[in-house]
Amino acid sequence: MMIELKNVSKWYGQFQVLTDCSTEVSKGDVMVICGPSGSGKSTLIKTVNGLEPIQQGEIMVDNIAVNDPKTNLSKLRARIGMVFQNFELFPHLSIRENLTIGQIKVLGRSADEANAKGLKYLDRVGLLSQQDKFPGQLSGGQQQRVAIARALSMDPIAMLFDEPTSALDPEMINEVLDVMVGLAQEGMTMMVVTHEMGFAKRVANRIVFMDQGKIIEDCSKDEFFTTTRSDRARDFLAKIIH
Repeated sequence: MMIELKNVSKWYGQFQVLTDCSTEVSKGDVMVICGPSGSGKSTLIKTVNGLEPIQQGEIMVDNIAVNDPKTNLSKLRARIGMVFQNFELFPHLSIRENLTIGQIKVLGRSADEANAKGLKYLDRVGLLSQQDKFPGQLSGGQQQRVAIARALSMDPIAMLFDEPTSALDPEMINEVLDVMVGLAQEGMTMMVVTHEMGFAKRVANRIVFMDQGKIIEDCSKDEFFTTTRSDRARDFLAKIIH
C-alpha cells in the first residue's frame, strides 16, 4: 500500500474536523476526494504529508509512519509532491530557480542536474519558454503548471493536489487539468481534492466522498457515479453536475 490512513481523527480545539477516517491508496491509483465545502477534504489530504498533525489514528506513506515523532517530515515531503490551491511559488525567484531550489537544498542535487531535471518538467507542462520570467509575470494557470513541474522535478512517489484549479479563472482550468490527466495516464499515484467531476470521471479509479469530517463513500468511480449509496452524495452530485 502506498498511502494508508487508519482511523484518523483531528480536532481544532473542541471542534472535530476529521472523524475516524480510513482509506488506502495503492501504487498507480488516482483517488479523487470530493464533498461539500467544510467537509474536511483539504485537511485530510494535508495529513498525508504531515502538514496537518492528527490526534488519533495512524498514517503510513510508503511504510513510513507520518505521525511518528521520529519521522523526518521534510525528507518524507520530498517524496510526496504537493500542489496547493494558491500555487505557493517563490515570487522573488525566477521560474527556473523555483524549479531547482528544492532539488538542490533538499535532495542535494548539483545545480546542473537540478536545472536539467527542472527544465525537462517545465517543457513537459508546456512552459519552457517562460523559464527566466518571475511568477508574477505568468497567468494563474501557468503558475499552477509551474507548481506541478516543481513537484515532479523532485521525482515523487505520489502527488497530492489540494483543489488545484479552484483559484483559477474558468478558461485556465483545463490547461491544468490536462497536465493532471497526462500524469494519471502515465501511472502517477495521485490524491486529488477537487470539485471537477469531469476530471474525476475521466481519470479517477477511486472516489472518496466526505461530509462533516467523515468519509461517507469510498468506492470505485463507476460505483460512485452510477450507484451512489448515500443521500448526501446524491445531493452533492445533483448540485455539481449540471
